[in-house]
Amino acid sequence: MIRTILGALVGRELDRRDGKGGAGGALLGMIATRAVTRMGPLGMALGGAYVAKKAYDRRKASKAGATAI
Repeated sequence: MIRTILGALVGRELDRRDGKGGAGGALLGMIATRAVTRMGPLGMALGGAYVAKKAYDRRKASKAGATAI
């Protein structure tokens, strides 16, 4: 269950770059989930770190009043 949630979060973060949304994020999330699972605990740590970094940057930008990318 954790891998599904982590894959969905990574897919969402990757899909936010182009701003189109839709099936692209779901597909990226599915691919990210498979890649993270194949890498084992290291993949889970890397995926979690990626999502945490993006969330941290977004929060920092919102506190500064800038638009998060």
